[in-house]
Amino acid sequence: MDAVSRIRVVIAKPGLDGHDRGVKIVARALRDAGMEVVYTGLHQTPEQIVRTAIQEDAAAVGLSVLSGAHMTLFAKVIELLREQDAADIVVFGGGIIPEEDMSELERMGVARIFTPGATTHEIVEWVRSAIPAPV
Repeated sequence: MDAVSRIRVVIAKPGLDGHDRGVKIVARALRDAGMEVVYTGLHQTPEQIVRTAIQEDAAAVGLSVLSGAHMTLFAKVIELLREQDAADIVVFGGGIIPEEDMSELERMGVARIFTPGATTHEIVEWVRSAIPAPV
């Protein structure tokens, strides 16, 4: 599959959370599955993440949040995508997210949340099924 027809995903660690082992494993799994992955690194602001997603013409943004700030960070990324006329970029994520917050995240527009224990295979298959490959 050439680079033009691959799904392009931005993977980001917003906020002050410094734990990046899991997000790096997910980024590598998506890359190994043939996707084009841009990992933004630690301590990204929602503005930086959205700017990168738009510049990279990403089909999806995956956020990894372990800090407890998931409601604020996901909401801000989705709000900024809408403001930039980029609401078609699929937002998904993972991390330490309480079950009681899942429905509110879904209501605000988060397509999927993966909690600890999700396999890389499960994440790859979901991205493949949820995000159409470019033509």
